[in-house]
Amino acid sequence: MCGIFAYLNHLTPKTRKEILDVLIKGLQRLEYRGYDSAGVGIDGFNGNASIELIKATGKVKMLEDKILSKAEELNFDGIQTQHVGIAHTRWATHGAPGDLNCHPHRSGEDNKFVVVHNGIITNYKEIKQFLMTKGFVFESETDTECIAKLIQHIRGQNVSYTFRQLVEQTMSQLEGAFACVFKSTLYPGECVATRKGSPLLVGIKAEGGLESDSIPVQFNLEDNPKSYLHGAVGDCPQSPGPRKKTSAMFRIDSDQTEEIHPCDGDAVEYFFASDASAIIEHTNRVIFLEDDDVASVKLGVLSIHRPNKEGELAREITTLKMEIQQIMKGNFSSFMQKEIFEQPESVVNTMRGRINFELEQVTLGGIKAYVPEIKRCRRLLMIACGTSYHSCIASRQLLEELTELPVMVDLASDFLDRSTPIFRDDVCFFISQSGETADTLGALRYCKSRGALIIGITNTVGSTICRESHSGVHINAGPEIGVASTKAYTSQVLCLIMFALVMCEDRISLQPRRSEIIQGLKQLPDQIGKVLELDDKVLTIAKELYEKRSLLIMGRGFNFATCLEGALKVKELTYMHSEGIQAGELKHGPLALVDSTVPILMILMRDHVFTKCMNALEQVTARDGKPILIIEEGDTETAKFSKHSLEIPRSVDALQGILTVIPMQLLSYHLAVLRDCNVDCPRNLAKSVTVE
Repeated sequence: MCGIFAYLNHLTPKTRKEILDVLIKGLQRLEYRGYDSAGVGIDGFNGNASIELIKATGKVKMLEDKILSKAEELNFDGIQTQHVGIAHTRWATHGAPGDLNCHPHRSGEDNKFVVVHNGIITNYKEIKQFLMTKGFVFESETDTECIAKLIQHIRGQNVSYTFRQLVEQTMSQLEGAFACVFKSTLYPGECVATRKGSPLLVGIKAEGGLESDSIPVQFNLEDNPKSYLHGAVGDCPQSPGPRKKTSAMFRIDSDQTEEIHPCDGDAVEYFFASDASAIIEHTNRVIFLEDDDVASVKLGVLSIHRPNKEGELAREITTLKMEIQQIMKGNFSSFMQKEIFEQPESVVNTMRGRINFELEQVTLGGIKAYVPEIKRCRRLLMIACGTSYHSCIASRQLLEELTELPVMVDLASDFLDRSTPIFRDDVCFFISQSGETADTLGALRYCKSRGALIIGITNTVGSTICRESHSGVHINAGPEIGVASTKAYTSQVLCLIMFALVMCEDRISLQPRRSEIIQGLKQLPDQIGKVLELDDKVLTIAKELYEKRSLLIMGRGFNFATCLEGALKVKELTYMHSEGIQAGELKHGPLALVDSTVPILMILMRDHVFTKCMNALEQVTARDGKPILIIEEGDTETAKFSKHSLEIPRSVDALQGILTVIPMQLLSYHLAVLRDCNVDCPRNLAKSVTVE
């Protein structure tokens, strides 16, 4: 939801056109997050004495065109050795999409302070009311505008404050979840960023490279005047401990003062972004900010401050392993199509280094130390939202079978609403592709505060759920740009299956079942490739369905999750009503919907519930229903019940859901294209739901 991108160049000469190109490219990399308008803020025509804001409702391309139309006015050829540019894609929460509500927001007509913001300020109405009594006039309906005006108000009361201190004071007044980046005419060449509950990272590109592998965190003097002695040991803050080797950029003065000074002539560029995909083409060295961090760049020097001494004393400079090719479409028409066809590789990456097929050993390094504790637990809870929730349902049956523990599956939002009892001997799994999902994160903190063991399963290294979990599993599916999740779903299911295999490795009675599943996993990539060959057949079916208004998807057992996930994909991408129905519930209401006009898709695999599914199929056809079938390869008997059937390779029952969901992904994709919908960015939706 929303996307922040900011670029600061220090002693790195760039034309104004080059700076704007960097900002626009950064926004384009964040388009997949979902948005309805975009804007940038740069220095004015005559340098940093003023700030120019350019905004456009609609796609980033419209903003780019607007900027190009102002080429002369913006002085494209002007060269700036030091400059701060901020940019934003807005997903409307407070106020309709429009140029006035678009970011960056300003403190007043003079643009002294401008800010871009992700998240929601829950107490903005009170702040707005207070500022209006002080004479501030608001021009938008957003919660963000109150941030820009509040920092201006605080500056009026404290003219001697540094830019960073002003931001800290402003943030202390805000409630909610947010990430912000600030720029000001009063502090030229400076940029301040902060986060609380919404992701933000800083990329660093230095002319001479980076010698340091971390940057120290500084604490407010008001909290403890001696707190700037980084690395202090024991109760003697006057005795700094041994320091890691630091580069000039992060050197601390010998007198232990607040400032960190660079050597003269250090050329450096900084990139602030909501997501690593916007930074990777510029640098692979990044710092993931944590909640309450305030990152300040002054005179080309980055420092990180906190209002309290919670957490680590330093922030690690991480090297991203992402490749630029991973966030490009290649020969595919959309990211979603590319990600569907990447699944033979993504499941291999998820299993790589974790399964030894010859020895039938499964190792999940992230949770290895906690396995004995998990085996002693009272119950397993799996908590997630959307597609991640469906991955929990897909793996619940196998987890119950192989762990012989009660397994609870909950929607994170509903879990929080109920104030569910949590005990110290519970093990709670939190599944999220982005690792930043607000409801899932809220549930994680709720369970953690009650002493449960927290295990995170995410696709994003350095995400908040990763950092706040006791242990976890990275699904290694690779960057997923399309809003509708595809390869992350199959990799999440795979990780939960591997966890079940780890849990039963010492259970002699379960070894034949365990061995069967491991050998099934070995064949899985080839079988997925075979399912993808059905693409043309799925397209033929889509051409018959795309003008329909509804689609019912039925199944049970291991394939019930496929029904839910398939229906969600159809809803997300095509804006068409779709419902996933447990076939056992057919007589309890849904059968009333069945007639010759309602499109129905049924999943019937030759597993332990096949006879029951056949019973449902016969009930549907008896009411003149004309179902499309997903069946097992070679099942000609079942195929006779339908005009269209999609044959899936035979696999272990517990792995069928991974194979049967792929035709549903392909179907939703083709339906969306035929209905002329935006496949990668469905309306009203965002990739990373960072607000409740």
